[in-house]
Amino acid sequence: MMRKLIVAFAVATSFVGATALQAQTATTATREVYVKAQPTDVLSSNLIGLNVQNNAKETVGEIKDLVVSNGTLSGLILSVGGFLGIGERHVVVTPSAVNVVYSENDKKWSATMDTTKDALKAAPEFKYEGRWSK
Repeated sequence: MMRKLIVAFAVATSFVGATALQAQTATTATREVYVKAQPTDVLSSNLIGLNVQNNAKETVGEIKDLVVSNGTLSGLILSVGGFLGIGERHVVVTPSAVNVVYSENDKKWSATMDTTKDALKAAPEFKYEGRWSK
């Protein structure tokens, strides 16, 4: 009888502990789940497909993808050196190297980078393979 009482008490205690933990987690998650997009924020749909120009107004690449590391944007994957998809290769650049702006007058996004086509062609190549296969 004593053994059944101890087991029943242990089971009841674990349910109470689990319920309290779930309640705490649910409360914490609710506060952290929703954010408000700010007028200065950029959406991934604004970036993907955006041509990148250098300071001489030459198109040096196109933003093809984003690299997210631990919840933070850590890289932009650029398609460089191709024509109509032939001969293109991909490189990853730090987001801070690309200046993305929105023109209220033109209602358009633009991206510039202080680089050359040759510098991007010589950069380490990123390949869509393994876990990043498309």
